[in-house]
Amino acid sequence: MKNMQICIAKSGGFCRGVRNAVDTALTVPPENTYIYGEIIHNPDVVAQIEKRGIRTVEDLREVPSGAAVIIRSHGVGKDVYRRCEERGIKVIDCTCGFVRRTQRIVEREHAAGRTVAIIGGKSHPEVIGINGWCENSACVFSDEGEDFSVLADKDVSVVVQTTFSAKKFDKIIKIIEKVCKKKVAVFRTICYTTIERQAEAEKLAKQCDAVLVIGGLNSSNTNKLYDVCREHCDHVFRLENADSFDQKIIKNYKKLGIVTGASTPDEQTREVLTKMVDIETEENVTTMEDVVAGMDSAQTKFKKGDIVKAIVSDATDDGLQVLLPGTKKEILLDKNEVDCEEYSKDAYAAMIGGDIELMVVGLNPVKLSQKMIKQAKEEEAMLSSIEAGEEFSVVCTGCNKGGLTSSLGTYSVFVPAREIRSGYVKELDKYIGKKLRLKMLEIKNERRKEIIASQRVIIEAEKQAREAEKQAQEAAFFANIHVGDVVEGKVERVTSFGAFVSVNGFDCLAHISDLSWTGVQNVTDVLEIGQVYQFKVLKVDEEKKKVSIGYKQLQPQPWDLVEGKYAEGDVVEGKVVRITPFGAFVEVEKGVDGLVHVSQISYEWLENPTSALSIGQEVSAKILALDPAAKKMSLSIKALQPRPEQPARREREEGEAPRGGKRARREPREYSDEMTSWKEDSVGGASIADLLGQHED
Repeated sequence: MKNMQICIAKSGGFCRGVRNAVDTALTVPPENTYIYGEIIHNPDVVAQIEKRGIRTVEDLREVPSGAAVIIRSHGVGKDVYRRCEERGIKVIDCTCGFVRRTQRIVEREHAAGRTVAIIGGKSHPEVIGINGWCENSACVFSDEGEDFSVLADKDVSVVVQTTFSAKKFDKIIKIIEKVCKKKVAVFRTICYTTIERQAEAEKLAKQCDAVLVIGGLNSSNTNKLYDVCREHCDHVFRLENADSFDQKIIKNYKKLGIVTGASTPDEQTREVLTKMVDIETEENVTTMEDVVAGMDSAQTKFKKGDIVKAIVSDATDDGLQVLLPGTKKEILLDKNEVDCEEYSKDAYAAMIGGDIELMVVGLNPVKLSQKMIKQAKEEEAMLSSIEAGEEFSVVCTGCNKGGLTSSLGTYSVFVPAREIRSGYVKELDKYIGKKLRLKMLEIKNERRKEIIASQRVIIEAEKQAREAEKQAQEAAFFANIHVGDVVEGKVERVTSFGAFVSVNGFDCLAHISDLSWTGVQNVTDVLEIGQVYQFKVLKVDEEKKKVSIGYKQLQPQPWDLVEGKYAEGDVVEGKVVRITPFGAFVEVEKGVDGLVHVSQISYEWLENPTSALSIGQEVSAKILALDPAAKKMSLSIKALQPRPEQPARREREEGEAPRGGKRARREPREYSDEMTSWKEDSVGGASIADLLGQHED
């Protein structure tokens, strides 16, 4: 066995959870104290605890009421706590933080109605305990060859025993994801120390001729390490303790690896090394003391300002306990250095086993901060984005003759006067206290602590962008709008002459004359600001960037509705709106006028209609003739009046000239002239013969 090189895995020995449970069992008063299940899977340690008088029980009924019971690191089901409370049994809870995290996940997922799947040894106490947090309803799998079809139609949440093989777990997950048709939520709850130990065991097995795996034969995590080593080395030997060591099995190997489980005390490994007394070591041989000493002194390797990745091992009232790379001792991350508004250990319990980035802010002893690393990272990210040309903001805190001053983190910021905005800025002090939008021009000096920036470049770039966007929008608008199109627009504002309507973002004018067929005094009588209407495009002038639209062109004209509402012989009410020498126009409704010829006003002869009618006068009239297509309506007022009695005619004496003479014959011609004029100029009426016939007297 001369010239043999020995390599010991650095992560060997008790993990934190096991150490806490064993230390508790070795220090609590033994009187009336029990351990629920074997404290760890190591007979030597169990025997040592039993010598103190602490009894191990497998059934809670063996613990007397009022006694104390230690919950080992494997944890127990939820029902155990309830039963202890009912019987007044004091619980000394040594459940590993990683196991407790898994229990919380299972309880939460089960409460959400999801099916829990546990990957691990079906008879292992940790798995049994975890199952107790979902009313023992979990599906437990330990091998790739099992039937996973029971999960096919379920929403599944998967957790894993903290000491399970990481590679085996990955294989099983792939099978489950293929089988399940619904969502699969995977929680990788393997303890980080388990992963480290398995990785180191694999590395040693590949490098060494033979490997000794030391630990209790019923220890799950130790047996997993043995399996890992067997995959990469042909000569792997399983030892429970130094008594089972035989030097003959390793005498022919030049390089020997030693791997220890999480439930293996350092003393057992030292005892094995002691039995190898005749091994002549070389300078590069590693002993257990060398490993422990090196791990304990690893803290001195850090420098102030270093950013390190640590593993959260516990959450306490004072802060987070963390393990730094290459160390065995935990370091407290003070709660005041945790990046949160208000620290609570319960809020960080889920982080146990997870990674956290920290900054070394002190040495001897090492002090850590999460807040400082956040600030440093934010500043680094900020500077990278600024150098890439991204916009940033500061509040102006001062000025000098050259420009404005401010700060950003640990950097000073200077904005030259010419870079504040386009044009000359005379009163710089008016910017103090105001927010500046900036882009970096340069970072001055070697320490990169002063940023020269400009606001003007942002303002000008935005102006150019707006103009370009406006031009593009206008081009697209005029390319797709034509006279006669029916468009939808929102009334943005009104004036005395019309309304400005937004059509696809472009202002179009609806003139007041194009709002109603009957005319309106105010735009708001027809259109309401903020409302959307349909309009007809009347005129497009791309050169002048003007579009005229009309609202009334899409509405029915008053005369379009006359047919069906009125008929010849109907009596209507109306208002005299204008008077001409040949008659009066009466507004029957808005936009619909009828003509009362002078001969239809009264049975009396009228020289002028104004002698009987006045503007605004309300009258009743009878429809004599109606032509909606020609927009003509002839009315008669006298048709609603009683006809006066005709005086008896005097017999003409022999030789007497006819009554009226030439003048009587001229009057009908005058009426005929007026009728001819009315027919040409008015909207309709009775025939001339009818009108003359009514005025024979």
